[in-house]
Amino acid sequence: MENKLLDQINADIKEAMKAKEKERLQALRYLKSMLMENSTSQKPVPEMDVVIKHDKKLKDSLHNFPEEHPMHQQTLLEIKVMEKFLPQPLSEAEVQNIINDIKSKLDSPNMGAIMKELQPQIKGRFDGKKASQMVKDSL
Repeated sequence: MENKLLDQINADIKEAMKAKEKERLQALRYLKSMLMENSTSQKPVPEMDVVIKHDKKLKDSLHNFPEEHPMHQQTLLEIKVMEKFLPQPLSEAEVQNIINDIKSKLDSPNMGAIMKELQPQIKGRFDGKKASQMVKDSL
C-alpha cells in the first residue's frame, strides 16, 4: 500500500507539472511531504491515516474563509485533489447495516462498545459525529 500510494502521488505530480496546474501540483507536493515526514517520524502512522487527517483539516478550515476569498477556492481544490487518495465513502444505509451487525454480535450493546467496533470500519469513510448519532438513535 505504501509504495502504491506514493507512486500514485508521484505520477500525479508529473502529470500536474506537464499540464502546468500550479495549485494541484502544490497540493500534491504538500501531501507527499506529509507522507515522507510521517515515514521518517519516531512513531509513523498508516499512510491512509495521514491522508484522512489532512482531508479532515482541510474540510474544517473551509469555514474560516468567505466563499469569495482565494484561500477558500484553494482549499476546495486541495479537497478535490485529496478525494482521489481517500477510501470510498460509505452511505448511511451501509453504516446502519454495520451498526446492526455489531449490535447483533454484542451481548449487551451500549454506545461505547458499538462505537469501539464501528470507528475502525468507518474511519475516513463516514462522518464520526453522524455515525455517533445513528448509534444513539438505534439504541
